[in-house]
Amino acid sequence: MGAVKSKLVGCSNYCVCCRVGKSDSYDLKDLPRPPQLDNLNDVNDGTRQGVLAVQGIDFCTETNGENHHTSKFNLMSRNVDRCLVVRRGQAFKLDILLNRPFDANRDAISFIFYVGDVEQRGPSGDTSAAVPLLEKGSETLGAWSAVYEGQVDSHLMVAVTPAVECIVAAWRIDIDTKLIGGGSLSYTHPQPIYILFNPWCLNDSVYMPGPNHREEYVLEDGGLMYRGVYNRIKPTPWNYAQYEKDILDCALYLVREVGKVKGRARSDPIRTVRALSASVNVQDDNGVLFGNWGTELSDYSGGTHPLKWVGSLSILQKYYEKKKPVKYAQCWVYAGVLTTICRALGIPCRPVSGYDAAHDSQGSLTIDIIKDEEGNTLEEFTRDSVWNYHVWNEVWMERPDLGPEYGGWQAIDSTPQETSEDVYRCGPASLRAVREAELQRPYDVSYVFAQVNADKVLWKYFGEIQPLKLLGRDTTSIGQNISTKAIGTMEREDITSLYKYPERTWEERETMEKALRKSESIFARYYLNDAFNDVIFDFELKDDIKIGQDFNVVLHMKNRSTVDQHQVKGVLRVDTVTYTGKTGDGVKRKEFDLKLAPEAKEVISMLVTFDEYFKKLVDQASFNIACLASIVDINFDYFAQDDFRVRNPDIKIEINGKPTSRQEFEVTVKLENPLPIPLKNGKFYIQGPGLDKQLKIELNENVAPGEFATAQFKLTPPWAGRHQISAKFTSKEIQDIDGFRSFIVSPPAESNGISSFENSHETRQI
Repeated sequence: MGAVKSKLVGCSNYCVCCRVGKSDSYDLKDLPRPPQLDNLNDVNDGTRQGVLAVQGIDFCTETNGENHHTSKFNLMSRNVDRCLVVRRGQAFKLDILLNRPFDANRDAISFIFYVGDVEQRGPSGDTSAAVPLLEKGSETLGAWSAVYEGQVDSHLMVAVTPAVECIVAAWRIDIDTKLIGGGSLSYTHPQPIYILFNPWCLNDSVYMPGPNHREEYVLEDGGLMYRGVYNRIKPTPWNYAQYEKDILDCALYLVREVGKVKGRARSDPIRTVRALSASVNVQDDNGVLFGNWGTELSDYSGGTHPLKWVGSLSILQKYYEKKKPVKYAQCWVYAGVLTTICRALGIPCRPVSGYDAAHDSQGSLTIDIIKDEEGNTLEEFTRDSVWNYHVWNEVWMERPDLGPEYGGWQAIDSTPQETSEDVYRCGPASLRAVREAELQRPYDVSYVFAQVNADKVLWKYFGEIQPLKLLGRDTTSIGQNISTKAIGTMEREDITSLYKYPERTWEERETMEKALRKSESIFARYYLNDAFNDVIFDFELKDDIKIGQDFNVVLHMKNRSTVDQHQVKGVLRVDTVTYTGKTGDGVKRKEFDLKLAPEAKEVISMLVTFDEYFKKLVDQASFNIACLASIVDINFDYFAQDDFRVRNPDIKIEINGKPTSRQEFEVTVKLENPLPIPLKNGKFYIQGPGLDKQLKIELNENVAPGEFATAQFKLTPPWAGRHQISAKFTSKEIQDIDGFRSFIVSPPAESNGISSFENSHETRQI
């Protein structure tokens, strides 16, 4: 056997690697070879003459957790019923306690692995594997193997490697022992071994190159998503909590029971994520989340408003306990939960936000918005919509069904919008196929393409027997600022170029025309509006308006003609709007009728006060600013609109002292009231390291204008490294207030000559 160096870490009271010595490493060549007794009659110890019996298995959770990047899982660290979590295609250690030393000349050992929920024990197949104990070097690359690594007394060390394409599930293990020429015994271990996808394994279909990428998209348990509007992007913290109690079991349940992924398909990340995109929503199945896009707080009775969720932990724990859908979700909640599930299973995943995201309900690749003469959207005729933002997910994997060039990031979406194969699911759609408008590639490439690159067409309606009049065609606004959290920082990364060529380039237009030629739902259009460029319009919206302040909407008009005068008549209006593009109450409107002399400029200004907009706000303090104007003398109609959002304040998070693992520290959260009225019934919602469930802190007093809402709480982080605290604040008067803080937790200080790692182990054993 070759010399294999391994770091010495604490595993259990009888683990062989803890008995070799106190050095920092051990060499397997130094371990005793198995006794080979050629003459059984020479053995005086009667126990050596019986069948080899397994008395227990140590999962070596410290060693395996470090090597497989799974040590943070609650299953690996709990004091009772500790389970092993490992990744496929990579060896893990077992320390097997026997009733006597193993003798290769007279003992045969086989390991029977079988998927626990299938309850099948037998010959190798998709859901089971019979693996004999082999000498090192005898294993087959990519297949199941169990290799002898050495023994000390009655402790047998074995390195088990799951097949690189094995089913991702909780596996059971039996060990069959046989005395050559004699009887046999079978041992069943009471705890399962969880086997996950392996982005560290070159031969796994989810292999992701780059340690920083794997750290961010597989291991990171907190992060940011992005909401708001394209010109005021709002970071939103989210606690993924993929390591916490019940989360991995819930993820496997969703694949198996809700997603109905059976047999070998559970080894395939393509089939897995496609099923998960459906099982996170309640449509078509008993999925995780009810969606709700109501505009009134009363619409959310009987559940939690989507803006109050701080992370996935409470949602998935509640769902797994009751096996009933949790109320309520909107797109970023779906995306946050799906990120948690994929990362728990070992599939690299990230949430992605796109601004002015299209919902093409007719598959035409155009978003048709029909307006009346006042500029109102005629909902009864307009089936398509444009969301201020939409959050979906990307997963990283190979696409053997398409070819090697289509591997990498794939878009999936669990927000129920349109069906795919009669189920509310979406993806995986290769970003390469989306960018190149290869709409026939599976899965749902055409929908994702339209979401980020459709043309928006505005029509004016004159009556049932009149043709629609083209107000304008917008080829650039759909799919702006496609964003995700950058690797290793709390900053935004723009990934728009992964989805499409730059706007206004010939490549982008050529791609769009290619897509339109392939579309099966192209409608005849009435292009009745001639181009007219004499009069130009431009909005001016002051940036960084804080909620509670008044704001101005300014429309600039200019006549570029040097000879012609034009009469301009129209209306400037401000309406509240949901992020899904549905217009709420009108806030204010101003009509105008004026004459523009040659080369003249005019300004229409409208002040919107806090009192005018506050009671009409809908979910996320967003407005739609619109102008419908007519050049009367030539019968030319112009329509323009823009998104605007007043800024909510941020929650400030202060950490008292230097955070150290397994030591309690205090945190203070505070928020300044920006409104000219008191905040009533204020509540903070907190998720952070060491919290088993979402923390809710209710304020006892109202918060006066300009004063601070403040709360303190304590955290005990379970491990050293980077952590994140996520906070939300709600009251009767204000919603959607976020705050987050990323920080580093130090390991415990050394004491009494014992290393912090050994201390950690001892504390866990106690």
